[in-house]
Amino acid sequence: MSGRRPDPTLTPDQLTIVWQSVSLLLDYPDQSLLGRADLLRSASHGAPLSIGDSIRAYLDHLESTPLAELQADYVETFDNRRRCNLFLTYFAHGDTRKRGMALLRFKQVYLGAGFELDDAELPDHLCVVLEFAATVDQGLGRDLMLDHRAGLELLRISLRDLASPWAGLIDAVTATLPPLRGEERDAVRRLAAEGPPEEEVGLAPFANPQFSPGTPTGGPPAAAAPSSISLPMPSFPGARS
Repeated sequence: MSGRRPDPTLTPDQLTIVWQSVSLLLDYPDQSLLGRADLLRSASHGAPLSIGDSIRAYLDHLESTPLAELQADYVETFDNRRRCNLFLTYFAHGDTRKRGMALLRFKQVYLGAGFELDDAELPDHLCVVLEFAATVDQGLGRDLMLDHRAGLELLRISLRDLASPWAGLIDAVTATLPPLRGEERDAVRRLAAEGPPEEEVGLAPFANPQFSPGTPTGGPPAAAAPSSISLPMPSFPGARS
């Protein structure tokens, strides 16, 4: 069991709702996501008010923006900007050899909890981490986020600086985590000044940022406390360009 306890201001059900909802909404926008908007809006009322407001603000944008425009903005934001990367280990390691080992650790955590990813999936994608935290093991998933807290905070700041519609979703995630500590603030300042490392190396078998739906396999069902609102599993982004 994880040694880090969830924030006592959020119940396990609320954590499930927030993490599952953001996992879905950070996915590449398509008709399927639009079809889930009403369900996600209903679920958001089970979250604390400020977090629910952040989720609903993005849903308003999702439903009022032409899909092609939203998709182009998603690609420009997350695929073309290094500081808006959704792959958590990228902030600490860039495309260096150390990143391969960090990715392996994610996969080992998932496998130990009975959650198996396809080899084509990168396990540090924030959608994957949030799905794991929401549906399999809240403590282990939260630990993975806390281990990469500086990168998550730089992502939040970068999206805020762009006035991105996705910024509020990262606000919602960080609101479920403890405040930044001194060393984490220092790490954020270093990342903001220097950016992720730039050494280019091969990362096989973790080189292809393409996703197919991941499903928990083996062992008992989700270890996290069940939510009273059933949310669908995310379908992860495919080719985005």
